[in-house]
Amino acid sequence: MYTPPFIVSSEAINKIANISQLVERYAIRMEQEDALLLRKVNKIKTIHSSLAIEGNTLNEGQVRDIVNGKTVVAPLRQIQEVKNAIAAYDASSTFDAFKVKDLLRAHRIMMQALVDNAGHYRSGGVGVFSKRGCEPLPRPPKECHNLWQTCLTGLNTVATIC
Repeated sequence: MYTPPFIVSSEAINKIANISQLVERYAIRMEQEDALLLRKVNKIKTIHSSLAIEGNTLNEGQVRDIVNGKTVVAPLRQIQEVKNAIAAYDASSTFDAFKVKDLLRAHRIMMQALVDNAGHYRSGGVGVFSKRGCEPLPRPPKECHNLWQTCLTGLNTVATIC
């Protein structure tokens, strides 16, 4: 039978347990920091790509700078779009996709300081233009609320009709 050249005391076991606990806490903290960084990168990419689809020309680095509170030299409207998208992204966990009031609240956040009727259905007609000219017009404003309700039942999509 082997006898180690040391004695395993209760004090040594307690110190090993404390070291193990500290190492585990450090590992968890590092994982949380990695997760926070990943979420921030995802937020920046999501905001940049969503706004680019709508014609915002700011690059990902400029969006990152706005998220980080830095000054960016760019058209004020595009900077405002990014700031609004940040606010909407941060509030997104509070939205219920099946409630009209939350749709309008999201619209209010996204369009703050950009349009006069932010947070309300449009009250006038709109045109959609492409290289071919004016496309078929979206439904009249008075139909938007009813079409949204229909969308909630899965019969239509708001994006194509309103």
